[in-house]
Amino acid sequence: MSPRPQYPFSALHGQPQLQLALLLAAIDPHIGGVLIEGPRGTAKSTSARALAELLPGRRFVDLPLAASEEQLVGSLDIQAALQNAEVAFKPGLLARADGGVLYVDEVNLLADPLVDLLLDVCASGVNRIERDGISHQHEARIALVGTMNPEEGELRPQLLDRFGLFVRLGAQIDPASREAIVRGRLAFDRDPHGFVERQREAQQLLIGRLEQARARVGRLDFSDALHRQVSSLCHAAGVEGVRADLVLLRAAAAHAAWLGQDQISAGDIEAVAELVLAHRRKTPPAEPERGAQRGQQQAQQQSQRDSTDDWGALPPQTVPTQALSGARPLPTKKP
Repeated sequence: MSPRPQYPFSALHGQPQLQLALLLAAIDPHIGGVLIEGPRGTAKSTSARALAELLPGRRFVDLPLAASEEQLVGSLDIQAALQNAEVAFKPGLLARADGGVLYVDEVNLLADPLVDLLLDVCASGVNRIERDGISHQHEARIALVGTMNPEEGELRPQLLDRFGLFVRLGAQIDPASREAIVRGRLAFDRDPHGFVERQREAQQLLIGRLEQARARVGRLDFSDALHRQVSSLCHAAGVEGVRADLVLLRAAAAHAAWLGQDQISAGDIEAVAELVLAHRRKTPPAEPERGAQRGQQQAQQQSQRDSTDDWGALPPQTVPTQALSGARPLPTKKP
């Protein structure tokens, strides 16, 4: 009996920003991975597994929350040391994930030192080990995908900033997308192999397009105008440091490469800006029109409150005084 296939990326529906972010991270792993925030049942793990099917090695490694640093980065091969009296390296999960997807569910519950280490390796593309008498390094070009449910705890701001891209999934899905998602899932569950076979041509097109984008992205240059645009966007967002600038430029290049362009345009910057800035922004985006409307609404509400505070009250009226005939002064009090 052949193993059950994975749900194909070409059949995903309803989460275009998530799909785009995953593709950008696969085109250029130096972007720094994707953090997905959202409730259960929004296709987070399904999308990550589907992405792995587009990559050459189809590697998908799931990092358990209880993993140790030795399991992640690798360690001394005890068996080789005892049997052959030699120092040998035993690869960890990072080595297994090289060229594929490393998935961390509920990354906000993972120990901070492991998250920091993961992001270091993801940004550099190299895993360096200096411990237990071992001095070793190997390539680790991984598409890091982390998920989190904010109801179960937040990720420290220092670590949040180090994720390249951020996608926030809403709990509500429009009716048309819900229907397409459910129809696809039912068809896949009924006949997984037949469903994958029907998606084969579309999958092959995605695989070829992704391969071409990965080859093209390193040849694209950044113009002075693009640098100014990115600097202005990051400054307006009030982000700390220049990591956002670097990620925004890399993500724009990956977007241009995905579209098959030979140059990066201002439109590429705009297409990926929110993915880069959403979790780093310190200054809310300017909304002059909404701000003016909100001010008018507040003024109207205040006016209505003022008109209804003393309901039924009449304005003061002047009453004429009349002289009283025969009035006598009151007697003065004797001391």
